[in-house]
Amino acid sequence: MKKVLVILLCMGMGKMFAQGQQSAFKSGEWLKFRMHYGFLNASYATLHVKNAIIDSVPVYHVVGHGETTGFASLFFKVDDTYESYFDRKDGKPYRFIRKINEGGYTKDVEINFDHVNDKAVLNDKKNNKKFNFDLQDSIQDLISAFYYLRNNYDPSDLVQGEAIDLKMLYDDDGIFNFKLKYLGKEILNTKYGKVECLKFRPLVQSGRVFKEQESLSLWVSNDDNRIPIRIKADLAVGAIKADLDGYNGLKHQFKIIMD
Repeated sequence: MKKVLVILLCMGMGKMFAQGQQSAFKSGEWLKFRMHYGFLNASYATLHVKNAIIDSVPVYHVVGHGETTGFASLFFKVDDTYESYFDRKDGKPYRFIRKINEGGYTKDVEINFDHVNDKAVLNDKKNNKKFNFDLQDSIQDLISAFYYLRNNYDPSDLVQGEAIDLKMLYDDDGIFNFKLKYLGKEILNTKYGKVECLKFRPLVQSGRVFKEQESLSLWVSNDDNRIPIRIKADLAVGAIKADLDGYNGLKHQFKIIMD
């Protein structure tokens, strides 16, 4: 589930940092994704944007939740919750929470970001351990990265075949360097109709989970919302597919191509 969320929550990437664009989302936005593993409807994942305050700073509070359902849950029970608190103006993360239960493998992690001193403290509550990290430019957590990039790239600046980097911190493994390559535009058939999308391919580590370094393909709506529409991944064993299955509270009109 962690690998799925890493991909899902980075779908908004592209040639970045075109500041001053209108926001792509607002408080109240809710997205739901259905994930398929082979012929099974393996799980659902949701993302919900709320308002909150941290240390007198107005922030967005996003809650991401994923769990297996139905027949798939008999084989592998997953119940994961991810939360992020990030600045409403510049998208800087202030707090990240990760509580997961994946087939009995559990984690309970909280990261607090100190941007004044460029430090972050990760509290591993399960093992009663703390880790300190030096922050780098434009550091994001797993959730805030997605929303930050939705607001900070200009689709007109995308260059086909060009890859970009983003630094993230969400676990005691340390700062994670995520690379993404833009592949062009593509029209997808969805449950809502035809949607024009921007297609990307993240470069992942092959072997333990993914079949090859370029085993993933993902599509983001080419409109002012920039929401994930689909992801496909060839895993070391089998393949997984995730599709947008529900939405509410979008800030902009969801563009459907009418025949």
